Amino acid sequence: MALDNTPQPLATSRDPHAGAVAGLVVGALGVVFGDIGTSPLYALRESFRHGLDPTPEHVLGVLSVTFWAITLTVTVKYVTLIMRADNRGEGGVLALATLATRGLNGTNRRVRRGITVLAVIGLALFYGDAMITPAISVMGAVEGLSTVAPGLTPLVVPLSLVILIGLFLLQARGTADVGRMFGPVMLVWFIVLGALGAWQIAKHPAVLEAVNPIYAVRVIADQGLGIFWAFGSIVLAVTGAEALYADMGHFGRRPIRLAWLGLVMPGLLLNYFGQGAMIIANPGSVHQVFFELVPQDFVIALVILSTLATIIASQAVITGVFSLTRQAIQLGYLPRMEILHTSETAIGQIYIPRVNWLLMGGVVALVVGFGSSGALAGAYGLAVTGAMLVDATLASAVAILVWRWRWQTAILVFGLLAIPDLAFFIANALKIPDGGWLPLLVAGLVYYTITTWRRGRRIVAQELSEGALPLRQFLERMERVPDRVAGTAVFLTADASRTPSAFLHNLKHNKVLHERIIILQVETMEVPLVAETNRVEVERLGKGFYTVIARYGFTEQPDIPDVLRACRQHGIAYDEMETSFFLGRETLVAGQHPKISRWRREWFISLSHSASATKTFFRIPPNRAIELGNQIQI
Repeated sequence: MALDNTPQPLATSRDPHAGAVAGLVVGALGVVFGDIGTSPLYALRESFRHGLDPTPEHVLGVLSVTFWAITLTVTVKYVTLIMRADNRGEGGVLALATLATRGLNGTNRRVRRGITVLAVIGLALFYGDAMITPAISVMGAVEGLSTVAPGLTPLVVPLSLVILIGLFLLQARGTADVGRMFGPVMLVWFIVLGALGAWQIAKHPAVLEAVNPIYAVRVIADQGLGIFWAFGSIVLAVTGAEALYADMGHFGRRPIRLAWLGLVMPGLLLNYFGQGAMIIANPGSVHQVFFELVPQDFVIALVILSTLATIIASQAVITGVFSLTRQAIQLGYLPRMEILHTSETAIGQIYIPRVNWLLMGGVVALVVGFGSSGALAGAYGLAVTGAMLVDATLASAVAILVWRWRWQTAILVFGLLAIPDLAFFIANALKIPDGGWLPLLVAGLVYYTITTWRRGRRIVAQELSEGALPLRQFLERMERVPDRVAGTAVFLTADASRTPSAFLHNLKHNKVLHERIIILQVETMEVPLVAETNRVEVERLGKGFYTVIARYGFTEQPDIPDVLRACRQHGIAYDEMETSFFLGRETLVAGQHPKISRWRREWFISLSHSASATKTFFRIPPNRAIELGNQIQI
């Protein structure tokens, strides 16, 4: 049966009218640009904390590096090039990997495996970055209180904890109501950023000379290898660039590009140059230069606005973690977890309790352990720059395999654009003793978890398939049909062509068959959404047996009762009260000849025990579900 896996229309596939585009642009401001938009709070300040004196020459040099980093890394690499690579409207590292593998033929197993490894590394680095962003952003804003009165400094950590814990506690309520406020607040934020910067530039217009790359070359030549310490902080100005691509599916390519080029980039650059002008005029202001941009009477107002902006940035990161975790679960990278939908109309508004509490615990530990945004800056950046290098590598593969560029052209273009990323990565590697180990540790744990889970599930699948009889062969051998009982029995399986172990156990112990037997396989496609017309594929096997293959995109939540309702048009009657769901439940035990190392085996068994129940994940009515055990040695 030929399938058209074209998803239901996304924002990227429409040609919206001007009003719709304007709404999407404002919405993108509140979600896509939160991380990079709050970088002015600390990026330039941190660049002068590692041996670089705030002299006019150094200020112009740092501004020049910042300007060209934003231009090349964000505007050219992400906004212009990588955003062309969308997987049916979706972006992110998984989309890049999916596009790259789609361009391969079946014989390139080594290349395919390399792309998968890069995707897993990118996922792991994303989690390492996501834990730090809320902590450093909120603390960077609240630290503005010390500008108002140094005596308020001891309140920074407690107040940051209150804000962050409150934010995590509100996640279960959903983001729909708060989300309506995000865009307008960030619109005001970027306008204020630009206005404050322009005000200072008007006083010292000579600072605009930093656009000339010669100043970047001079400061690099002057500092030699020591410039890498400054690079480790300058990179904070481009953190969040990958969010422009990762969130493309929510708003579309055009609104994100319009928002970046029309407001966000000008606002950020004006503010950075305004901060530079302030430092040149008053070198002592470098310690809290962002809050020095306004008169003392307006600092409190700027602290409040900054705190709102960082809360929005943190919310965007948390939402991104939920979204990417769901994709990872659907694609088999992570064990199943409880996923709650907080909106009846918006598929992207979800809440994953386990991830929320793990993330909150990590963020609270960071705030208490590091105590300031300056201390956290040492831990920030390594995961981001690593993820950018992964994106550049996968984008070059997409250019060769999908866009059909000559490999020399792809390597030249993305190789040149990866040079700043590599320089920033090396610079942040120097900060490993000062906290850079933290995102590496988190990313390492996530990578170990993902690879352990994928390897363990492959072993389990092999064990199940080796002892399973092909379904058609089983039906041919079934000479005497056992007693039939009224109703429908649904057996979930990973492979509808084979006889499920749960079915054999039920037949062995109960010695009866239902009048209708449905062997149901849920398949996750490498597209974000599957059209309803392609949701189910039904095949009649005779003797009351049917196979049903339900297809979902990696951003969708499987719903088995909904699948069975869709089967009615294929001639299968579905009555929930007349249907029983039989689920296999594997009990994992250590075998005499382990197929996996001891530590991985124990971790995989633990992950399996912690996975959400099949009936919960697939929305099967609990009072209609029957679980049948099966012991598997690994």
